[in-house]
Amino acid sequence: KPRISTGVFFVMTRLKNILQNRILVFDGAMGTMVQSYNLSEADFRSERFIKHPRDLKGNNDILCLTRPEVVSEIHTAYFHAGADIVETNTFNANAISQADYGTEDLAYEINLEAAKIAKVSSAAYSDKPRFVAGALGPTNRTASLSPQVNDPGFRNVSFDILKEAYYEQAKGLLDGGVDLFLIETVFDTLNCKRKELGC
Repeated sequence: KPRISTGVFFVMTRLKNILQNRILVFDGAMGTMVQSYNLSEADFRSERFIKHPRDLKGNNDILCLTRPEVVSEIHTAYFHAGADIVETNTFNANAISQADYGTEDLAYEINLEAAKIAKVSSAAYSDKPRFVAGALGPTNRTASLSPQVNDPGFRNVSFDILKEAYYEQAKGLLDGGVDLFLIETVFDTLNCKRKELGC
């Protein structure tokens, strides 16, 4: 597992001290901000994925590799509006969700770059402490319920697969320098448990 560094402990202590005196403001939705750019398939592909066999439009996380300036602008807009914390553009940046686009092997790289982009944006502000939360989305699988009505015991994902996917994502975010983790959109408690174990 990734080791929690003294730097992370320092950040958590700093956060707790700030929270004793004021409320911290979180950023807003990343997805709707990305949609406001009206990006095309070509934007999502860029030169790197021009020959990729599957459509990439809608894979907002891949923009950390193909259009990092867009992701940076969104973080900057939220910081400029007064946000204390922004989340990384990694809601679906795990191998399970990325498999829909044939980019599951890029999960670590996407998370690493997403964290770096957000940290660079935060470093541009010195008026008050700014933080980056590494966003871990729910995946598109559930470990608690069967996706097949007639077979309640069926599962389309295992605990071990979930744990490995979250470990890879968390490692990329941690290596990229996030200050804390954000457990995003919990619709399945067993999925969330594996997410916490993966971190």
